[in-house]
Amino acid sequence: MTGEACSFPPPRLPAAEIAVVERLLGAKRVAVVGMSDDPMRPSNGIGGYLIANGYDVVPVNPNHEMVMGRKCYATLADVPGPIDLVNVFRRPQFCAQVVRDALAAGAKGVWLQSGIRNEQARQLAEKAKLDYVEDRCIMVEHMQRRQ
Repeated sequence: MTGEACSFPPPRLPAAEIAVVERLLGAKRVAVVGMSDDPMRPSNGIGGYLIANGYDVVPVNPNHEMVMGRKCYATLADVPGPIDLVNVFRRPQFCAQVVRDALAAGAKGVWLQSGIRNEQARQLAEKAKLDYVEDRCIMVEHMQRRQ
C-alpha cells in the first residue's frame, strides 16, 4: 500500500462531522467498492485493516471473483443482506452513481476515501439524509479513535 493513500494525521473535522464519522465507524458490515486483490493497492490494505479490526468486509469489484478469501460481488445490488456502510475506492466521476447504488441497496452510510470528493454524490446523500464522509481515510480515523 502506498504511503500517500491516507494522510496522517488527518485534517481536523468540523464539529458537525464528528458524529457522522463516529456513527460510520460503528458499522459492522462494510461493502468496499473498488476493493482490489493487489496488496499494493490502498483498497486492499485498508480492507485488510478493517477485517483485522472486526469489520465484516464485503468486496465489490466486477474484476474479481475473490478478494482476501472473500466472495467479491460485481455491484452493490448483488450483495446479499444488509449493508451498514459503503466505503468507496473509485474515481470521483463514478461516486454519484455509487451513492445511488448505496441508497438502492439500503446502506446506512457512504464513505469516500482520501482524495475522493464529488459534489453531486454529497448532494444526493444529503438529500436522502444518508450519512456521508468524503476525502478522509477510514483506517486513519479508526486508528485515531483507538488511541
